[in-house]
Amino acid sequence: MTAPDEPRPADPDAIRADIEATREQLGRTVDELAHRLDVPSRAKERALLARDTAVETYRESPPAVLGAAAALVAVVVGIVIWRKKR
Repeated sequence: MTAPDEPRPADPDAIRADIEATREQLGRTVDELAHRLDVPSRAKERALLARDTAVETYRESPPAVLGAAAALVAVVVGIVIWRKKR
């Protein structure tokens, strides 16, 4: 593909090749934009990645994960109690 400021090729085969390269680049751009705009699919991908990360972390160190979960529950309970007292 030629840059916008370069002279265009005069050879028909070169022109066809330039057009095909432009089509391929445009196709990749459209695919990338479609992927970025597919929010439900991206959210599902991130949820699966988070789940896989959590499972892997649990397999590597179960006590640490259980301790973190217990701390999270304690924080949530503390916030609920604090808000009820206000």
